[in-house]
Amino acid sequence: MYDIEKYYQAKDVADCIRALREDPDAVIISGGSDVLIKIREGKMAGCSLVSIHGIPELEGISMEEDGTIVIGPATTFSHITNNDIIKKHIPILGNAVDQAGGPQLRNIGTIGGNVCNGVTSADSASSLFALNAVLELTGPDGVRLLPIQEFYTGPGRTVREHAELLTAVRITRENYEGFGGHYIKYGKREAMEIATMGCAVYIKLSADKTSVEDVRIAFGVAAPTPMRCTKTEERVKGMALDQELLNAVGKGVLEEVNPRTSWRASREFRLQLIEEMSRRALAQAVIYAGGEIHA
Repeated sequence: MYDIEKYYQAKDVADCIRALREDPDAVIISGGSDVLIKIREGKMAGCSLVSIHGIPELEGISMEEDGTIVIGPATTFSHITNNDIIKKHIPILGNAVDQAGGPQLRNIGTIGGNVCNGVTSADSASSLFALNAVLELTGPDGVRLLPIQEFYTGPGRTVREHAELLTAVRITRENYEGFGGHYIKYGKREAMEIATMGCAVYIKLSADKTSVEDVRIAFGVAAPTPMRCTKTEERVKGMALDQELLNAVGKGVLEEVNPRTSWRASREFRLQLIEEMSRRALAQAVIYAGGEIHA
């Protein structure tokens, strides 16, 4: 069923990098929910695999002294959703990955695989964009830190070098403290569906909870890569929490997105989703941030 030429279990990060350098055609595998499907379909038949499954330094979630949340790339979706740090500080991410596939996939699928496969429909991507996540990449030349906005280069393509390994997803305190957020996924089915559209809104309100201090609006499947609507974000800062704000966001994002027609949905339908989902996600994010949209 699975046409695999070689399989190597890496002992640690350094061993993984060494194995990748020695085999220019090798593919990293962790949970396998994406890679094994491609092999079974013949898209990666005869490939060599380097497994990072079970490497302790790549698993788990912790908080550093300065409040930075560090997520290991081999941490499964289920562990992210149920982790106390995530639930307390960035529940938007736990909610997002809890909508990926079914329970079986969420128990083996990892956030590192979801990010590194490079697809715009990844359920974690838009929330990580809204959180200004920074990716830690480790390779033969050492460690480099890269904002997630600079990671994707096209459909299924990223800047990760062959012998590099994603070793952490980092979210600093200033990018979550005081914010409320909400992620909405639209699919043709209610469960176990790849996103036709994904929208994440993260907002911080003024001290009196009557206006927008800061906001991030991110999408998956609204462009060839996950994206932020930065022009709309800047335009609505300082606006009161009312219908005018919802309208400004709904219409503003349409000027920045570039969805395509596919067998899942037409461009025109996706544009309708983008406008409505941004409004709904914003309204719920305001509630989670302690405010209310006034009519």
